[in-house]
Amino acid sequence: MFVLPPPPRYPTQAAYNAAVAAGHATPMIETNNILSSPEDQFLVGEGTYMLKEDLLLATPPPHPSEAPIVNPNPLATTPQPATAGTKISLFSLEPCAPPPAIHKLLSTMTLSNSIAEHPNEGRYSNDAKLSSDGEGRAASVSDGGPPISVTAVSAPAFGDGNALLAPEKTKDPNKRRKPKNNMTKSNSSFISRVIINETFSKKMADRPSDGLFAFANINRAFQWLDLSSSSKADYLTKILFTKAHCLSHDVNLVTKGSSHIDVIMGFSTGEIIWWEPMSQRYTRLNKNGVVNKTPVTQIRWIPGAENLFLAAHMDGSLVVYDKEKEDAIFNPEEEEGNSTVDAAPPKAFEYRKRITVVKSVHSKNQKTNPVAVWKLSNQRINAFEFSPDSRHLAVVSEDGTMRIIDYLKEELLGVYNAYYGGFTCVCWSPDGKYVLTGGHDDLISIWCPEDTTIIARCQGHQSWVASVAFDPWRCDEKNYRFGSVGEDCRLCLWDFSVGMLHKPKTASNRQRGSVSTQLPGLHPTDAQGASPSRIRSDSGELAVDGEEKTINHPVEPRAKVAILPPVLTKVADQEPLSWLEFTEDAIITSGTKGRIRTWSRPTDSPAHT
Repeated sequence: MFVLPPPPRYPTQAAYNAAVAAGHATPMIETNNILSSPEDQFLVGEGTYMLKEDLLLATPPPHPSEAPIVNPNPLATTPQPATAGTKISLFSLEPCAPPPAIHKLLSTMTLSNSIAEHPNEGRYSNDAKLSSDGEGRAASVSDGGPPISVTAVSAPAFGDGNALLAPEKTKDPNKRRKPKNNMTKSNSSFISRVIINETFSKKMADRPSDGLFAFANINRAFQWLDLSSSSKADYLTKILFTKAHCLSHDVNLVTKGSSHIDVIMGFSTGEIIWWEPMSQRYTRLNKNGVVNKTPVTQIRWIPGAENLFLAAHMDGSLVVYDKEKEDAIFNPEEEEGNSTVDAAPPKAFEYRKRITVVKSVHSKNQKTNPVAVWKLSNQRINAFEFSPDSRHLAVVSEDGTMRIIDYLKEELLGVYNAYYGGFTCVCWSPDGKYVLTGGHDDLISIWCPEDTTIIARCQGHQSWVASVAFDPWRCDEKNYRFGSVGEDCRLCLWDFSVGMLHKPKTASNRQRGSVSTQLPGLHPTDAQGASPSRIRSDSGELAVDGEEKTINHPVEPRAKVAILPPVLTKVADQEPLSWLEFTEDAIITSGTKGRIRTWSRPTDSPAHT
């Protein structure tokens, strides 16, 4: 029996007919997600990984307000919103068991080093003493679903000591504040449409308590998915924005619970949305670019904080926002006794070796956003990552540098240069000893900030590297497993241990310790700290107690750096890949066209063996 297809649900029939008449090859019809189970696999030393499922997210049609552009010139280009491919935020409402190796890494990292270094510092300020279930607890190895993070118990909270940043106390500490606007009833021109699953309440009630949620972006659409459901192709909520593309998003693991989830989204227009999906309420921040007019390339909640998050903008700035503060026109300010911004904008080459604190987190002006602003470069920041000990920040930029920053003290600790081109992604090892970067040179670089040197360069990709991630279930004290994906559609897996690699000679013999101890590369200042103005603008040196410590590290020649081949190279998709994550049961990848693939781990070989 032949059944006619359903009529287009969006846009209207008149707009659909107009698009066809204008010569659009692809009709503007809103489609559904497609779940399939193609057969594919790859073999690694521990066993065979099988392609479990393939979920293709529906690409939204152009908004009706966007007039069709017909250009007969095949070489012509038209301005398009910035896009970054499909990224995914994974989390579980219930705490998950961390990898066994993490326990060993945590004990060696926190107990022997961090507590001894800062005996008088508390881990959390007032905004992070309670977990999502309201019970006070010390630093947790895992706050829920992936990604697994290790938090040192002695790291102070960001902005600790500034009472102006403490959130307002509520009568019921277990009750979370909600955004002020109802998204389903919003008349904002920024949001085009909100679609909630008709059986939302039933799906939430029937799902397993330890199931895995996911938030995913695809062009101007943003979807909330339940990856534990048998009908995971059916989204729980789908938001269509008018013209803005969501480039990055994150879930707050401190405030999440069965009745509350805090999600932040950064857009190609520079706007930021704080969304609570349980109540479908939202608040729009940086509206019309009042704080920063450039797109948000990456956005993350600050570890241990309820209200504060960090956003990287394409103008080379890092901006700290408070989800509950109002926005105001931002003008660089000057602190008493110390200018936090230069009288004249520094030259581009000077930015490569310094961080300019435009507004400090310790500023007395904290009534409105932004909370803090740091200028790193004149070129876009592509990615950043917080260290497992919640003290340091690794930032990679289009200018080909990776900066290690003590973000608690707002100090630049080291600048590392790419072999060629810009860096595109960055990741810390679970123990905080190593940092991975990928970039335009088709290489993954393994850095050791502790020794201020590069450990190895990894060759295996044939195009730009888009994402790197460690596999915490296959890492221990000596051996590390990590993966990478790139625009060559390849998934690569790598194994390394420092003992098997040729280690470059360092400039001087240094005593080994933790990432956050006595190392010149990570702590060039004394315990009292030093102002950013002590960095000489004409060099890569930092003057400390009459001595000069190098913070700018030039490119090492190929002959002096070990080359690491992959243990696996697999064409994992037909489209360029943009994201990678490891879970206890699988490896999950996503591409630029909205395809999410889940590769099950070998059943005969546990992930942690």
